[in-house]
Amino acid sequence: MDPKKLNMPLEGKDIAGLKAGDRVLLSGIMYTARDAAHLRGIPFDPKGQVIFYAGPTPGKNGRLIGSIGPTTASRMDPFMNELLGKGLAASIGKGPRSTEVKKLHKKHKAVYFVATGGAAALLARTVKKAEVFEYGDLGPEAVLKLDVFDFPAIVAYDIHGGDAFEKINN
Repeated sequence: MDPKKLNMPLEGKDIAGLKAGDRVLLSGIMYTARDAAHLRGIPFDPKGQVIFYAGPTPGKNGRLIGSIGPTTASRMDPFMNELLGKGLAASIGKGPRSTEVKKLHKKHKAVYFVATGGAAALLARTVKKAEVFEYGDLGPEAVLKLDVFDFPAIVAYDIHGGDAFEKINN
């Protein structure tokens, strides 16, 4: 089955039909944010937005951005109740999340995508524009605004309670 193409920001209709295990290609605006940025507070309206848990390396040889791979998403679990309550549509990281956060995705009709760890150089090629949005003093943990085209991800948790990690283990 071909990946589903989605344009960000996301609306409920965009993610309603997604099932755990579906492959997607994301295009449009997403933001990076990791631990330090979450502690300071997300500096944009999260409604319909996608947060990519990543800390990219600087670009070289004229490239916009260096490698940009996913980081462990469970570190951001303490912040999810508030963000999902404010309408965050999706997050992207690697690895499973807590049972509570999985339930929050179903409750708030949001999805959790996973991106392939170890493919950071490939993921960087999907970035068409990158700019520091806030917290530039945090270096690689600054909040970046990325414009991406066909960023590949897999639906790990869908809005129906589906869990791709359970599918793999069963």
